[in-house]
Amino acid sequence: MKKILIINTGGTFNKVYNPRTGNLDIEPTGEAIKAIARNALTKFKIKNIIGKDSLDITDNDREIIVQAIKKTKREYIIIVHGTDTIDKTAQYIFQKGIKKKIILTGSMVPYSVNPIESTFNLSSAFGYLQNIQKGGVYISMNGIIKDYKRVVKNKEKGYFEKSK
Repeated sequence: MKKILIINTGGTFNKVYNPRTGNLDIEPTGEAIKAIARNALTKFKIKNIIGKDSLDITDNDREIIVQAIKKTKREYIIIVHGTDTIDKTAQYIFQKGIKKKIILTGSMVPYSVNPIESTFNLSSAFGYLQNIQKGGVYISMNGIIKDYKRVVKNKEKGYFEKSK
């Protein structure tokens, strides 16, 4: 079993209802990821950084992600990220020339609202990493796992699909 680092950056995946404000706020400690990982056959190392909605992620934040990737000895990395700018972060990481195996994933629906999509996307990324042979940056969403350039969010339909 490969040793995998999960970098948690926030996003809808991690949102929880705040009864004081009525908003869905990002829970920054990765409780959703921990809940999924408890049922896995392996232990993940989880690193919580940034804790933002992806619309608020800047290139400075992306550089923090890159530095976390470079600092770890682990070659297999899953990044939990918001879906609105997941492609921009994937491209940013790719342009840095990192030779590790990296999959970005997220969820359109918070784990706290309905855990099925989050669990499916994270589990799919985990399974794909077990068989990946060469370094690269991939996106795992809605049953599609491809090079980041070949997956796109269809905002009209509300899901990800292969790019044309």
